[in-house]
Amino acid sequence: MRMATRVVLLDYGSGNVRSAHRALERVGAEVTVSSDPKEAVAADGLLVPGVGAFAACMTGLHAVQGPRIIGERLAGSRPVLGICVGMQVLFERGEEHGQVAAGCGEWPGTVEKLDAAVLPHMGWNRVQAAQDSQMFAGIDADTRFYFVHSYAARRWELHPEEPMPAPKVSWSQHGGDEFVAAVENGPLWATQFHPEKSGDAGMALLENWLRSF
Repeated sequence: MRMATRVVLLDYGSGNVRSAHRALERVGAEVTVSSDPKEAVAADGLLVPGVGAFAACMTGLHAVQGPRIIGERLAGSRPVLGICVGMQVLFERGEEHGQVAAGCGEWPGTVEKLDAAVLPHMGWNRVQAAQDSQMFAGIDADTRFYFVHSYAARRWELHPEEPMPAPKVSWSQHGGDEFVAAVENGPLWATQFHPEKSGDAGMALLENWLRSF
């Protein structure tokens, strides 16, 4: 009998930890909420949540050695999933309220305010999944996921040269402004929306993540 996949939910003072914990358990993971670097590096999977301002999340991440934990895991091809601001902090920088903060730098680019008349972007929206996406495998194209944010990466700036496989980037729109909704980049996955709040579709996506290990 296969043992349950061990996932550490990184506790750095930001993020809807409780709902993410429940969602992961629902899809069969053995979940630990922890800020311990050794535990976070050793787990089968690491989930990085995030709610609030980019700069505050980065301050919390640095306090628990989050960027180093993420970097060590990716260097060993160990899965990491970022959600909402947990996705945003993977980029080089974030600009909010006139403040520029450095991110983890796993991807080039800037997280900035959406160009939309109504903010925040809150509610259910479709995602244009990347071709051959493993993240959205088995999920209908008309499915909606739950978003709540005012900032996002509005451009994708990573263009790896051959023969490296290109990351799979999925997109969504709000108020006519297009933004990055999800990324699959080897062991590093991330979503701007909240799969843990997206009902059965979100559970299917989390199951796809666990299957990718």
